[in-house]
Amino acid sequence: MDTVTFFVVVGVCFYALTCWAIIDVALKEFSSTPVKAAWGVTAFIPFIGWMIYFAFGAKKGTRRRRMLKKENEKDESDIK
Repeated sequence: MDTVTFFVVVGVCFYALTCWAIIDVALKEFSSTPVKAAWGVTAFIPFIGWMIYFAFGAKKGTRRRRMLKKENEKDESDIK
């Protein structure tokens, strides 16, 4: 593998991981909007932002799908 191919492959991997981190931030609920914005900006930092986000921030948020499911269950129990 020549040098150019290596750097292209590494660049594509970093790009994919950065996109994954940004999408993950967008799909999660955090304690407040400024906290979510801070993690979003962190995810945009070239080369290391996604590492910082997945190491420290990914577990701080909760998935919206789970929250919506809990809210629906709560609404159904209120109706009964």
